[in-house]
Amino acid sequence: MIVKNNSKFMMNKASYMLQMVVLLFVTGCTTTPSKWQDISDEGTFFVYRRQSQIGEETYNITSNKDRITVTSIQGENERGRITGIESKLYLTTDLEPISYESRRITSKDTTNIFKMEVHGDQVSIWEKHFDVVTSNKKDAFFAVNSNIPAGIEMMLYQYYFNHEGITSLSTLPRGEVSLTHKGEDIVQIKGEDVALDRYVVEGINWGGRTIWLDKSKNLVALVKANTQIRELIKKGYEEAKPFFIKGNVEEQMAALKKYTTDLKGEQAKVKALVGGDIVDGLSDQTLKDMTMIIEDGRIKTIGKRTDVEIPENATVIDVKGKTLIPGLWDMHAHSNQVQWAPTYLAGGVTTIRDNGNELEFATAFRDAIAKDGALGPDILLSGMTDGPGVKGNGIIRARSAEEAKEVVDLYHKNGYEQIKIYTSIEPEILKVLAIEAHKVGMTVTGHVPALVDNANKAVEDGMDMLSHYNRILAVLFPDKKISELGSYFMAKNEITEEQINTAIAFYLKHGTVLDPTLGLGVVRTMQEGELMETIEPDAGKMAYELFEGKRFRSGLNATRAEQAKKDIMKSAAVIGKFYKAGIPVVAGTDNFAPGFGLFLELETYTKYGGLTPLQALKTATIVPATAMGRGDETGTLEIGKEADIAILEKNPLENIENLRTVEAVVTNGNYYESEPLWHAADFKAKNDN
Repeated sequence: MIVKNNSKFMMNKASYMLQMVVLLFVTGCTTTPSKWQDISDEGTFFVYRRQSQIGEETYNITSNKDRITVTSIQGENERGRITGIESKLYLTTDLEPISYESRRITSKDTTNIFKMEVHGDQVSIWEKHFDVVTSNKKDAFFAVNSNIPAGIEMMLYQYYFNHEGITSLSTLPRGEVSLTHKGEDIVQIKGEDVALDRYVVEGINWGGRTIWLDKSKNLVALVKANTQIRELIKKGYEEAKPFFIKGNVEEQMAALKKYTTDLKGEQAKVKALVGGDIVDGLSDQTLKDMTMIIEDGRIKTIGKRTDVEIPENATVIDVKGKTLIPGLWDMHAHSNQVQWAPTYLAGGVTTIRDNGNELEFATAFRDAIAKDGALGPDILLSGMTDGPGVKGNGIIRARSAEEAKEVVDLYHKNGYEQIKIYTSIEPEILKVLAIEAHKVGMTVTGHVPALVDNANKAVEDGMDMLSHYNRILAVLFPDKKISELGSYFMAKNEITEEQINTAIAFYLKHGTVLDPTLGLGVVRTMQEGELMETIEPDAGKMAYELFEGKRFRSGLNATRAEQAKKDIMKSAAVIGKFYKAGIPVVAGTDNFAPGFGLFLELETYTKYGGLTPLQALKTATIVPATAMGRGDETGTLEIGKEADIAILEKNPLENIENLRTVEAVVTNGNYYESEPLWHAADFKAKNDN
């Protein structure tokens, strides 16, 4: 298709040559020898993000009579950010691990550093921000980090199959890796049929990854997520990329089906929520000791418990002492794997806008919930679109007027609500995208592109919604380009009431909806060496495999951390004024963490933005519902509306932090308790130690 980005990956050659060792490539589809003494093998994996090639990994395997040495060098140019990682693994010739180290080689950022050493019967493992963990060596174990290079991961599978009869493999200090064989696939490579074995692997990244091995158990391809989808494909197999993408979607949907089977159970058409307090999302009054009747997924009756007659065929759910609120919206999601489904519901989130994802997965995920009754929040889709060059994001690009029309047609045919603009879109192409989207009833959201002068121009050129507070607040400086403002420009400048009032008038005139992602801004103020719990109190409840990228961040030095905090506080204060002036502000997390990220977002609105708990709650209920054209159907607790409900232990109107007490959720006529949902996705529930 014309809209796809087929340009070859271009690494910054000077940096690459200075920082990396250049390894020879293997041509064709070679396999690693089965005998591990006196061998020499090398190969290449291509690295893709959102199906666009962003880098390469070269690996080298050598051995002598005593040990095997595996070296991997990975270079990426991901949206203009050049990084490199060198990893070394030492094994005995029986494939027993001796040591493993992974380090960055093109940046001072060492977030992903990992070390493992074996000393006799003891294993010591060190990860960035973790203390050294020393434990007894298991009979079968392997060192794993969630960003394990493909060349090292290939040896993990060789080791696994070298231990006949095992069903899982210890990955000290984490847990276990397990492989489930899903069948044999035949792929076409250079016109020939090639048989590969498909497995789902659990215990490396959050959830599972889909891998393909050749008949010698060598890794050929993998598709993984955590918080973004990546494909790694061995050189010689890249023409089968669409097949690998399709296979991963199949396995993801199978996992979602299992969640649904395990957690949904039999659901009565009529439910009575009896004795709870109701926050309807319209006023700051709490209705006490109420009963709500739900029939076929809609609210049929709301009244005093003593006045409402419960139908004989109703399932009665005792919510005495609990508070019912409208189900929450996350308007800046990137739900790249089905584990987001139970975790979102567990946190009371019943609707998300996915703000950029791979089309094949996103549409399958949405449809499984909407059409097949699978467990999960309702999903509205916004289609990622970017312009030319290595700084572009994903494979779907609009580099000409014709491509822009094709992009809109592609997303519209697939039922998308919006076009999501990314930073490399050129000004004239933005106009075409907006015109074409509006013709078919779609709206336009996203980033203010780098080549568009400022937020004012982006809105005037047709953008209906804007993402991220730093780009949104560039409207305060209409005579400056965003690139001229620099980082932390709110902290560095005095903001006058005249600037604020002018910006308010502009956004009100154009009906612009703002998606500021303030909670993520707070996360990014974290100082180096701090744990995420200093900012996000529930961070320790995340699934273990999320720790490296979420709970344990590299952080800022003391000076920059202080500047970042000042910047987010001033930004939130202005966003609060925008909201109070009538500008629609919608809550979104930008993929920080399901549930927790939205709680932090709303807490930021009250703590720094000056919003009341009800106003903050509205940014995640009726305001986004209205912005997405669904305000008549959901967003408040009213008779006739969809029964999208979060059930809390405590009332958030008394303290917005009480949102963290979600105990159950109702969506699409289904009732779920939060604790089993958290546990299903390997999170801790609120009462777990």
